[in-house]
Amino acid sequence: MLVTGVGRRAGIGAAIADRLRADGLSVVTAGWRGYDARMPWGADDAVLADHEVDFADPAAPEALFAALATGEPIARLVMCHCESVDSDIRSTSVESFDRHFAVNARSIWLLIKAFAAQFPAGVSGGRIVAITSDHTAFNLPYGASKGALDRIVLASAVELADLGITANVINPGANDTGWMSDLVRADVLARNLQPRIGTPTDTADLVSFLLSPQGGWINGQLLFSDGGLRR
Repeated sequence: MLVTGVGRRAGIGAAIADRLRADGLSVVTAGWRGYDARMPWGADDAVLADHEVDFADPAAPEALFAALATGEPIARLVMCHCESVDSDIRSTSVESFDRHFAVNARSIWLLIKAFAAQFPAGVSGGRIVAITSDHTAFNLPYGASKGALDRIVLASAVELADLGITANVINPGANDTGWMSDLVRADVLARNLQPRIGTPTDTADLVSFLLSPQGGWINGQLLFSDGGLRR
């Protein structure tokens, strides 16, 4: 199986990959340290992903699946990668807007397309899971592109049903992966129905279930896994 967005040890992608390996699954990971390096938290010293892939490149999804081709199809695809640089309607540049949609929407479509192309007909048990967000104001290109991600993944649940593939989207709410200020942390705590902030492990637990045989009846859903965050 393939997990994307595995860039930092503290991130959701890494937690998901760790959990799925603990479940006994064979996991290949993709990440892009170049993104983390230009963000305030910085990149980890060690390379965590098996493959370094910049999904702003439209050729990257197909090239990644070609590199992973071993004769056995990849049966599970979990997409955690993203571009997220805060800006609003008046401050967003065309370049930033386009990069957000390239990484957060276009690459999702192209990864699903490549995943479906190598998935054999008549074999059930295929799974697609993607991580989304409902940010909008003051995070315009990120929120808008994540909205597009939702529609692409939910469409795949219908369009790939003939291949026996299920597809779901998870909104994990605000996870403390090192980006939260004290002010943000206090705001999230004040709005959550449970007395803590979400962690990458919380998201990994749900992904683990969705990929299991027991999670196969859940399909075409946008699932909130945020402790009851009041918006």
